[in-house]
Amino acid sequence: MARPKSPALTEAELRLMEILWDRGSGTVSDVVEALPPETDLAYSTVLTTLRILEDKGYLRHTKEGRAFVYEPVVEKATAQRSALKHLLTRFFGNRPELLVQNLLEDEELSAAEIRRLKQMIGREEKRS
Repeated sequence: MARPKSPALTEAELRLMEILWDRGSGTVSDVVEALPPETDLAYSTVLTTLRILEDKGYLRHTKEGRAFVYEPVVEKATAQRSALKHLLTRFFGNRPELLVQNLLEDEELSAAEIRRLKQMIGREEKRS
């Protein structure tokens, strides 16, 4: 039985989306050329991945001459929020405080980063 498609971006999909978010649009050849040389992905692999991204609703294409030009339909910020919601639900029981607690315990934050986090929390407290 085939594995169901995940709405979340895989590492390979994210790599291609980053290129298209930066460029605004591009053909398969444009994306292949924009990849770092060490990536070494074949044209057909990039094409397949772009088609998957289109099926997932992240991209759309238009035909220009003989080439398909792909462009994002999901903004990067929207994809980031979606990935974070997925992470919260899957690993933290949909409890943001557990995610923040994990970050605070496992990451070495600078004094400036801690100060910015306190400011953000202060603003959120005032809004609620």
